[in-house]
Amino acid sequence: MNNIKNNFRLNSLKKKTWLITGVAGFIGSNILEKLLYLDQKVVGIDNLSTGFLKNLKSVENTVGKKKWKKFKFVKGDVSNLKDCNKVIKNVDIVLHQAARGSIPKSTKDPITTNKYNITAFLNILNVSRENKIKSFVYASSSSVYGDSKKLPKIETNVGNVLSNYALTKKVNEEYARLFFKLYNFKTIGLRYFNVFGKRQNPEGDYAAVIPKWINNVKKNHPIIIYGDGRTSRDFCPIANVVNANILAGIVNLEPQNYVFNVGTGTRTSLKKLGETIYKYFKIKKNKQKIIFKDFRKGDIRHSLSDIRKIKKILQYSPIDSFNDGISKTVNWFKFNSNV
Repeated sequence: MNNIKNNFRLNSLKKKTWLITGVAGFIGSNILEKLLYLDQKVVGIDNLSTGFLKNLKSVENTVGKKKWKKFKFVKGDVSNLKDCNKVIKNVDIVLHQAARGSIPKSTKDPITTNKYNITAFLNILNVSRENKIKSFVYASSSSVYGDSKKLPKIETNVGNVLSNYALTKKVNEEYARLFFKLYNFKTIGLRYFNVFGKRQNPEGDYAAVIPKWINNVKKNHPIIIYGDGRTSRDFCPIANVVNANILAGIVNLEPQNYVFNVGTGTRTSLKKLGETIYKYFKIKKNKQKIIFKDFRKGDIRHSLSDIRKIKKILQYSPIDSFNDGISKTVNWFKFNSNV
């Protein structure tokens, strides 16, 4: 029922101007695609450090020339205050997705992670307040739950963070809380759980597990699992994250600082994940190559989102299940050999 309501709300969306930071990235480009389908006007900024122009080209090819004209791209950096001021003018809703997202990178280089995740966040938050933006939505992370072993993860119960990356996201949430307390500025933080889908980068040492494994299967390389395969995650298809961002942008809530989990409310083991990827590639069990290695230090054993709060307040409901998401993602990677 929630999905029917959401589709009606989105399809009857009034014309607004949206700003997406990190628009050329995996999540940003998927939000852009949906907003352009909904005939919204979009301004996007990206410094192209982890985003790609090919992602924007992919969106253009998907939505068509007419809808593409409603998008304006600015190559810039939200850690630069001048760039923030340049793109905020005449914007109604801000969806802040720009970040340096890798935990291992944040361990190697905490200074750069701080610049892109905290300085940039404060810049865009403050210019949004100064320009009286009605709706400021930002990407947080399930990593803020840290060493808490309680399942499912409930917004009010967080542990001690385990990485520099997680700390930056926790600081973002604290800034958002303070901006409401000090300035009465409303913010909505979305704690993403293991997002995956089309346009996610499969390359590099720090690639997310799903695109990396799909890429391995495409190249006939083995899937490598660290541990016994029973480690589990709440793998969240990209369609759910796009939906949550747009709902958060349009919902009429009392001024406050809100934080919501964005997941499926289900969890899948790494072994099951590997087998499911092979299933959608139609590779028989005796031809599957899964290799188990030692557990990696610092890996969290299990993660699972409690999504009751976002369901109640935003009327969010997962659009795609884990299986739906894997099927769509495998099909996309099959027919996009140049990613």
